[in-house]
Amino acid sequence: MQVHRRMLAVPVAIAMALTACGGGDDEGTAAGEGGATGGVAGEFEVCEPGQTDGDLVLYNWSDYMDPDIITRFQAECGVTVTEDFYPSNEELLAKVQSGGSGYDVIVPSDYMVSIMIEEQLLMQLDRDAIPNADNVADDFADPPYDPGNQYSLPYQWGTTGLGVDLQVVGEDVEATWGLVFDPELASQFSGQIALLDDPRETMAAALYYLGHSPNTTDEAELQEASDLIAQASANIAAFDSNLYTDLLLSGEVAISHGFSGNYFTAIDEVDGWDRYAYLIPEEGATKWVDTMAILADAPHPCSAHTFIDFLLDAENGAALTNWNFYASPNAAAEEFILPEVLEDPAIYPENEENLYFLEDTGEAEIIYNDLFTRAKS
Repeated sequence: MQVHRRMLAVPVAIAMALTACGGGDDEGTAAGEGGATGGVAGEFEVCEPGQTDGDLVLYNWSDYMDPDIITRFQAECGVTVTEDFYPSNEELLAKVQSGGSGYDVIVPSDYMVSIMIEEQLLMQLDRDAIPNADNVADDFADPPYDPGNQYSLPYQWGTTGLGVDLQVVGEDVEATWGLVFDPELASQFSGQIALLDDPRETMAAALYYLGHSPNTTDEAELQEASDLIAQASANIAAFDSNLYTDLLLSGEVAISHGFSGNYFTAIDEVDGWDRYAYLIPEEGATKWVDTMAILADAPHPCSAHTFIDFLLDAENGAALTNWNFYASPNAAAEEFILPEVLEDPAIYPENEENLYFLEDTGEAEIIYNDLFTRAKS
């Protein structure tokens, strides 16, 4: 069992080694002449390091970006960053599939990257314009969802588990998905449980509990997981991917399904380490990598490359982890990460034996979505 409960020192401000901007004018010669290209290997935008070609629009998960990093990027590069947010990879995909979304940089998770590459939605990265890509740790340099990181570079990684209120579930609570799916156990917390409104993550939670692969394409196993979620719904207060930490800390629920760093940030803000904990269920849990990618039709591809390079700076990468408490895939950042973060096993798990990546399941993605929708209703 891994229970996360700790006191964090308030991160201190450090002098940031900012990436130089200004390799091109605001019109961006590369983008202005040729526009964005992508989808086909070998085709990519040609940008100079530090070049900008207009203001940037970032489409990201909520509560995932340190606002001070945005402020520094705007000041250093002379562009404005507009942020928009989504609650799931599936909503991200739906928003950009038809094109013309206006977004530049997006933050899809591992399995979604491979789907978006297949659908030719991503621009092949101009690695010459992202020199800080060399800071990526070897474990993340050649991922199965994007071999060679041709279309994406890692942003943060973490796990998906359960946040709990120890005053309700007890100090000796077991780290198990049974808190949600075991009828006898979960009924003790009826109306006090929240699950993510996310087809792959919530179906995966049920599959872990049942002893199945979170990437199964077996329709019988998927139906079993859907039936389990439907059965559990009698005890569920909400399916929510945006407010799950708020629901926990407000006392509206005692058990909440969500992403590791969001719990750490929320608990730290209220100094609630004696009352709340983060559990990685022993049956298995999702280990995920969120990435930075540029849409094939991004209006400002050079600004997008420069923004990704800025985030991969060692000190900026550390500042991001010190702010959101997600693990960094940036090897150069480790010397600047707070020791209490770097040495915390709930952020950097010591044993990853029961942690699994979600993979692109091809046509089965539709089955996951349909069965999850039915289970909720």
